[in-house]
Amino acid sequence: MPTFSTDRSLLNPRFDGYKFAPLDYDEVTSHHPLEHKLTQTNVSGRNPLSFQEVQSRVTHNHLAVCSQTRRAAYVDAELRVIGVDLDEATLKPQFRVLYELPRPIQSSEVETVQREYPSAAFVDATSLFVSDGYGTLYALRLGDTGPAELLATYELIIPDAYGSSQSTVPFRLHHAVVPEANQAVVVLSSKHYPRDAPLSTSTKSKPPPVKFDIWGAQISLPIAICPDAPAQPLHIVWHRRGDDVPTYAAYSPTHKSFLFVGSSAYLPITAPSNPSYEPSPDELAPIPRAGENLDGATSNGDGATTAVPKPPPYSWTQTSDSVTLAIPLPADTPTEHIKVAFSPRTLTVLVEGPTASTDDVPVVVPRFTLKTLWDGIHASTSLWTFDRAAESRYGILALHLDKQHEGTRWPQVFSASGPDEPEVPETVDPTELYNIREALEKYTAALRDGTDPSVLGLGSGVPSLAEGERDDEVDLSVGKSACLTWVAASGAGSTGTDGHFDDAPLQLLSIPFPGAAGSYRTSLVAKHGVDGVTYTLQEGASAGPDEPPKWEHTSTYSALAFVLASKRDTRFVHHVSSKAVFAFESGAQDLGGNVYVYRGAGPKENWAKQAILKIGGGSAGSLLGVGLMKAQGKVVILCLCEGELVVLHDIF
Repeated sequence: MPTFSTDRSLLNPRFDGYKFAPLDYDEVTSHHPLEHKLTQTNVSGRNPLSFQEVQSRVTHNHLAVCSQTRRAAYVDAELRVIGVDLDEATLKPQFRVLYELPRPIQSSEVETVQREYPSAAFVDATSLFVSDGYGTLYALRLGDTGPAELLATYELIIPDAYGSSQSTVPFRLHHAVVPEANQAVVVLSSKHYPRDAPLSTSTKSKPPPVKFDIWGAQISLPIAICPDAPAQPLHIVWHRRGDDVPTYAAYSPTHKSFLFVGSSAYLPITAPSNPSYEPSPDELAPIPRAGENLDGATSNGDGATTAVPKPPPYSWTQTSDSVTLAIPLPADTPTEHIKVAFSPRTLTVLVEGPTASTDDVPVVVPRFTLKTLWDGIHASTSLWTFDRAAESRYGILALHLDKQHEGTRWPQVFSASGPDEPEVPETVDPTELYNIREALEKYTAALRDGTDPSVLGLGSGVPSLAEGERDDEVDLSVGKSACLTWVAASGAGSTGTDGHFDDAPLQLLSIPFPGAAGSYRTSLVAKHGVDGVTYTLQEGASAGPDEPPKWEHTSTYSALAFVLASKRDTRFVHHVSSKAVFAFESGAQDLGGNVYVYRGAGPKENWAKQAILKIGGGSAGSLLGVGLMKAQGKVVILCLCEGELVVLHDIF
């Protein structure tokens, strides 16, 4: 069964679009100037940033939110840790300086690695970890008022086994949790600097591929108070490596594992490479001798030969919900010699014994080993049969594949064919072929004269939702390709999720708000056609720690991919369960600075509501961070700009 499958009852093919439902700006927003401002400038040294590093900095969230309380924190331009406490009654923030991080002294003459943005993560309402972006981690204890207390400092010492040219590197802090009573686990990411590779490359040389390390470090609790002691080395309990910085990281208490969403899977450096394929003796192609023809050619009487075309290895046809393959086999083939295996994406067919011809009828038995299908199937409801009575000299092995996406017409059975495996055209009934040709002729005529091709009074042209706005190239590029990787918090591989990879990549449209973990279940919004489908992680007693994670399609944001395709300056896209999706513009250089709110709607509703609010740009500056809190039983959104904190409330 595929990890991500859609529930057709939650899709709405009759959805027309979003209607503008304006909000009273003064009633739902409040602006609070920042005494301690932020900055986006953090490039250091003379080393250029890779594309992945630039992208991760653009989408870096500078605001850390505690999911248990109405408390947040950020690090300003002077490396001061600023606490934000939201009053539940008035929804007004109170600011205070929690701690001033020391600024390392670095000479511009010395070749250094690029530093990271400062980052922070709450363990609970009174415990905060802060990374200064230079390579030091600070553990702070917070009180109700006043500055925080420094408990200890840590640094990441990279062992030689990881092949790094640097003993310490700057890192970003992604997550901090307490999976067990006496220990905390912090998740860090850093750029990998390969051994014997130069820190900088000339503009004329091709830069080496960039990799990123993900570290799980364990900190014993309670933390011994030693603020004046040198930085302690972090205890690394697990490590992974991938092609990019994780877009999203979450912790599942049920599975006791971390979930990482990124453009690639995150693998241990000791993971074995894909084994090389060794063909079996009967799969080896013989080398022809001089004058020998192995193609089954025949003479035409003049000394020349004419190749006899090989018959296709199978024939196939399809309906709206199934695909049927017919493979000829010798009639005396025992059923126990036929091995067929279905999976959601692949097909395996192996037939033991002779696969030659019967009399003058050639029989070419294909051997499919994990052959990738053109589209997904339901493996549990797909089946095969062998009919020996179909013909007198050979039987028919029939494979019935149940389509995952009913109504999707397959152009071919497999996603790709090799040089010796030409595409096999579908066997179409002549009557059906005639009906298809007639239908196409009607639509071709409609394109010429503008008439209604359906003859049902449905109008002409594209649907109103896409009228004058459709751009296939833009619509296809919306979202981010995302792979999902699970890692056990202990790093010991003791849970069924450790090392598990969901059958991604997905086209990811939205991730949960920072701070939403205390109020909502983990969920992702993925592209499905022009829609956005919400997949929610199943937690609780029904999902044991030793079982693979299960995702359920719980709601659909109709036409979300379509409307997001037109947003070219989007910095953050977050959602609140099935209630609404928020698309935030960066607001740089006095351009944009809006948040677009798309509310959810039921599968039978033709319209949904949308709203637009101005939050960034102008005196507020660029938007650098967002987070979610709960106050008075309502959702409150914090928007951290360079010069202001904007509070959104009563949005829905």
